[in-house]
Amino acid sequence: MKTHMNILVTLNSNYINPLKVMLKSLFMNHENEAFSIYLLHSSLKEEELSTIKEYVEENGHQLNEITIKRDYFADAPVVKHYSKEMYYRLLAFKFLPSDLDRILYLDPDIMIINDIRRLYDIDLGNKLFAAAYHDRASVKEINKLRLKEYEIEAYYNSGVLLMNLKLQREKINEQEIFTFVEDNKKKLILPDQDILNGLYSKHIQNIDEIFFNYDARFYHFYKLTSKNKVDMNYVIKNTSIIHFCGKKKPWHKNYSGKFHSLYKHYEKAAHGAEAL
Repeated sequence: MKTHMNILVTLNSNYINPLKVMLKSLFMNHENEAFSIYLLHSSLKEEELSTIKEYVEENGHQLNEITIKRDYFADAPVVKHYSKEMYYRLLAFKFLPSDLDRILYLDPDIMIINDIRRLYDIDLGNKLFAAAYHDRASVKEINKLRLKEYEIEAYYNSGVLLMNLKLQREKINEQEIFTFVEDNKKKLILPDQDILNGLYSKHIQNIDEIFFNYDARFYHFYKLTSKNKVDMNYVIKNTSIIHFCGKKKPWHKNYSGKFHSLYKHYEKAAHGAEAL
């Protein structure tokens, strides 16, 4: 009998193909899991939604599409060129079914290469989220300086977020989030991630970035700081989630990162040879 996981994704039209690759990598590495995929959006067209739904179902899983009305965040502050979709993952508990207690949010620029069940089952206790921080001193110090009045202990990445929905419904206040954005407009660089850290850093259960949010840009950094332990063999055997952070993405033609060929493997599985 298959076990079950809830997965949350949010996206616009630009990320449909990467989403399919991410989902294909998830499905291929979890033959004994049944996934309920929850898709939050406000701008996808009917034919785009139908394509995603068909894709998920033909792989043996379930898609639950949730449309957020454009006027819901009419009075919410915005930052620079970011849309109001920046609020979706932090306030997802307001739109998801009330009987869901736990869900795992995954960015579309992610590749799953091993089982994520041990992440999904982490005991969250009284924490609102579980997430990884990318432990590079300069990055941490810059972000702590930028958000210093909020006394953050680590700057967590919001691309992989295990959510304690039951507790979030009790503790997270959307007006508090809007106020934070209004008060920090000039400081915010990655708004949803800055909100997560500024308001909730002390309420996040830390997870190991090597296993659950491996930054594909820093292969040599991980290898060096681990004294060669975390080499390619180690990653392929032990890492569950590889995250293509930053502007350079593996579906771009000029990409040449360390895990490009592995991404191409899942891209072909998702889209066929015409994708290559």
